[in-house]
Amino acid sequence: MDDQWLVVGLGNPGPGYAGNRHNVGHMVLAHLADELSASFKNHKANAAVAEGRSFGDAPKLILAKPNSFMNLSGGPVAALMRFYKIPVERLIVVHDELDIDFDSLKLKGGGGHGGHNGIRDIAAAVGSPDFTRVRVGIGRPPGRQPAADFVLRDFSGDERSVLPNLLSDAADAVALVASDGLEAAQQRFHSPR
Repeated sequence: MDDQWLVVGLGNPGPGYAGNRHNVGHMVLAHLADELSASFKNHKANAAVAEGRSFGDAPKLILAKPNSFMNLSGGPVAALMRFYKIPVERLIVVHDELDIDFDSLKLKGGGGHGGHNGIRDIAAAVGSPDFTRVRVGIGRPPGRQPAADFVLRDFSGDERSVLPNLLSDAADAVALVASDGLEAAQQRFHSPR
């Protein structure tokens, strides 16, 4: 179908990871599903899937949270693209980004994986890096804390107080990419607030 998009939120499965910075992609999709009044159901592609439209004639959004660990996200994403017949141009991946300040978003089409193993695995599995990314800034770890430890820790109390606004902005960015295109979404969300 020409009017549907696959939106994948990256994260790790299980309640122990739910509040981690690395799981912000899952958090954005949960927020978006609430906005669409959609419920996640298990899909045979090893993912939880919800479907909905943000308004009457808006494109259909197929929201997916892979049930695999983030570094193995590619298999479920490729299976969902085959199942729903989604071309790579209509794939949006929402993920955490260390190189962007917390409470900021950057959107881009295609490009490298920037060291993000989830993005690397998806590009390999779908045979192309040419999908849209909604990069949710989580900032750099303080001091000498290893990045791997930082991303697997929960957001701080101060961060949690502004996190709902960040999740809402990311959800709005996804909907705007699908309805108006990447450039329109970049113009809205890359400008200083």
